[in-house]
Amino acid sequence: MLILGLESSCDETAAALVSGDRHVLAHRLAGQEAAHRPYGGVVPEIAARAHVEALEPLIEAALADAGVSLDRVDAIAATAGPGLIGGVMVGLVTGKAIAHAVGKPLVAVNHLEGHALSPRLSDPDLEFPYLLLLVSGGHCQLLLVEGVGRYRRLATTIDDAAGEAFDKTAKLLGLGFPGGPAVERAAALGNPNAVPLPRPLVGSKEPHFSFAGLKSAVARAVGQHAPEDIAASFQQAVVDCLIDRTRRALDRADGATALVVAGGVAANGAVRGALERLAGESGLRFVAPPLWLCTDNAAMIAWAGAERFVAGLTDPLDVPARARWPLDPAAEAVRGAGVKA
Repeated sequence: MLILGLESSCDETAAALVSGDRHVLAHRLAGQEAAHRPYGGVVPEIAARAHVEALEPLIEAALADAGVSLDRVDAIAATAGPGLIGGVMVGLVTGKAIAHAVGKPLVAVNHLEGHALSPRLSDPDLEFPYLLLLVSGGHCQLLLVEGVGRYRRLATTIDDAAGEAFDKTAKLLGLGFPGGPAVERAAALGNPNAVPLPRPLVGSKEPHFSFAGLKSAVARAVGQHAPEDIAASFQQAVVDCLIDRTRRALDRADGATALVVAGGVAANGAVRGALERLAGESGLRFVAPPLWLCTDNAAMIAWAGAERFVAGLTDPLDVPARARWPLDPAAEAVRGAGVKA
């Protein structure tokens, strides 16, 4: 089985070919950091236009790298949401066009499901169910992954995601874009105990996350402390929040085979290390994808497409692009989260 995956939900354009036995035959990615850096964040219109220009050459290059033609591909998997709607439409329409032209099935992939299943691409021994901390620029959730297409949300953010807080902190400190890696580099030079920052909801009975107050506290600390100390203290506060909330979720993750982390913030070394220690304390195996699979990529979309294709979950060509698309639509709405949940 061979799946072509396309990703264009934010500011990374990517195409990949992945086999059913977990081999990444090709992966091509084009970033947009230079285009967005002057603005300190992703500009949706610029991102969508860049996807239009980059996607076709990336697909051609991935096919050439793998040494295959489109008639060898079994299905086309494309991100159909959630994300910046202009970018999502570029990738999904391209996937639909290819599927129609070559007579192959289309698999419309939830970008979050791509992250949720990506650890199974790198770890063939990871079995359902597992407790997943999905932590990225737009989402911060704890999910019990029960199977392909079966997700039970245990917690979500009631305001900002952790990755969003990283990006805003980097902007406040003038560390550059992208924010997550910039904060981590600065934190390595600072004292994590230097700045008294809050740990929102830590120790509370509410299961969810909150990072808006932490972000505001960072803004108040700017100019009062060294940027490196603020970065280190902020990063430690985020780690403390993630660990406290994940520890609470473990009590409700019945039968979990492992503690798993995925998403862009999963590339942060302090976050990974703390979660690995928590897994050890809980007697669970810790699983995290390699760093390149944590950030947005097309290999995870192709793999999620492969898992869905095997399960018989393909989509019609009129499947819509979605700016919002929860993994667990039956989850109870929480205060503040609204459609982000």
